[in-house]
Amino acid sequence: MRTQPTLPAPRHWRNGLLVLPGLLLFSATSASADRLVQHFKVEAHPVVTIHNPNGTVTVRAWTKSEVMVVANRATDRVAVDAEQTGNRVDILTRPVSETSAPEDLRTDVEISVPEDAELQIHNDSGGVNVSNVLGDMNVETIAAGVDLEDAAGYLTVKTVGGSFQCVRCAGRLEVSSISGNFRLIDVRSYYVRAQTSTGNILFNGEFLPNATYRLKNYSGVIELRFSPGDSFDLSATSLKGKVHNEAKLDPPSHHHFLPRFGNALFGTLNSGRASVQLSSFDGTINVLKRN
Repeated sequence: MRTQPTLPAPRHWRNGLLVLPGLLLFSATSASADRLVQHFKVEAHPVVTIHNPNGTVTVRAWTKSEVMVVANRATDRVAVDAEQTGNRVDILTRPVSETSAPEDLRTDVEISVPEDAELQIHNDSGGVNVSNVLGDMNVETIAAGVDLEDAAGYLTVKTVGGSFQCVRCAGRLEVSSISGNFRLIDVRSYYVRAQTSTGNILFNGEFLPNATYRLKNYSGVIELRFSPGDSFDLSATSLKGKVHNEAKLDPPSHHHFLPRFGNALFGTLNSGRASVQLSSFDGTINVLKRN
C-alpha cells in the first residue's frame, strides 16, 4: 500500500489552469461551479489513486495517453484536489468545513484512464465501477459496492459491508468482506480467493488448467456452477450446514480428512485439472449444473 500524499487546497481549479513546479498539468472547468474537469498527460502504466468518502467512482479505459477527471459535487462544501507527480495522478475529495453535513459531501467522480493504468481506490459509501482496465487494481470500501467488468491484472478488493461483482475478469483475484455478497460471472482467472463472513458467494466462471479457486464464508450460501465438460478436483465442507451436489465425481485419488461433524464432499470431475476448495462453517454449499 502506497503512502498517500498530502494534497494542496483546491486552488488549481481557479480559472481552469494550474501551473506548479514539476507538474505537467492542464485543467479545464465547465460553466457549472459544481462540475469540475481536469486532464493529465501520462506515459505508459500510470498510477491513479482515488480517495472519495461519499459518492460513486466510475473508471473507464480509453485509448488516449491521458487521465481525465470529471467531478460532480453535491455542494461547494466539498473540495476536489487533483495533481500529477511524474506518472502518478492523485485525486482526493474532502470537506472544506468541519460542520458540513454528510449529504453535502457527496461527489461523483468519473475518470478515464489508459487501459494499462494501475488503480488504487478508497471509497467509504456510494459505489465503485471499473470497466476495461487491465492494470493491477486495489479497491477498499466500507459500505460501497464494487463492480468490475472486463478487468485483468492483480485485483484485490476489500469491503466491510459492500457487495462485489466481477464480470469477465481475468488474472489474479482476491476479495474479502465482512457481510458483502459476491458474484463472479464469466471469470477467467487462474487464481481466485473469495472470503466473506456472512455473505453469499456465486461462482459461474471458467475453470482454467492448473488454476486454484478458494471460496469461503462463515454463513450464507456458496454456489458453484459447472458444465459437464469442466475439469477440477473438488473439496467442499460445511461444519454445520449442508452440501448439495449435482456433479458426477470420481472418488478422490488421495486421502482427505473427513470432519466428525458436518458434511463434506470430495472428488474429481473429468481429469481434475483445476483445484476447487469450498468451505463454510454454518452455510450451505451448492455445486450445481449451469442452466
